[in-house]
Amino acid sequence: MDNLKHLDGPTFAADVLSAGLPVVVDFYADWCPPCRMMTPALERLAAEFEGKVTIGKIDVDMYQDIAIQYGVMAMPTLALFKGGKMVDRMVGYPGSANPIRAWIEKHVPTEATKEGPKANQAVSADVKPTA
Repeated sequence: MDNLKHLDGPTFAADVLSAGLPVVVDFYADWCPPCRMMTPALERLAAEFEGKVTIGKIDVDMYQDIAIQYGVMAMPTLALFKGGKMVDRMVGYPGSANPIRAWIEKHVPTEATKEGPKANQAVSADVKPTA
């Protein structure tokens, strides 16, 4: 099952910069072993974040101009785009999906992270002053 969007030069602006959802772009190369190791983690995260975040891949060998434009100097590099701008990057494969998930959630709060403060507010609202 291929959940990752395959990005290319001619449609990069439409698929990434004009996208309604945040987009995580994996700048990769076929010859890069860490890039290949990261793909299964990105596949899982693409399914997990479906409807909230688009996760796609772009081959830096085929689209060097885009990699240069965004300062990609090592692979793999993940770049998070929101509102047509790159807002953060993660360089290298962190070893599993968990650090990537946390990195995405830092910029795109999920329902679980949104509910956390509400739960804390409900607890603090039940506390009665003693004075």
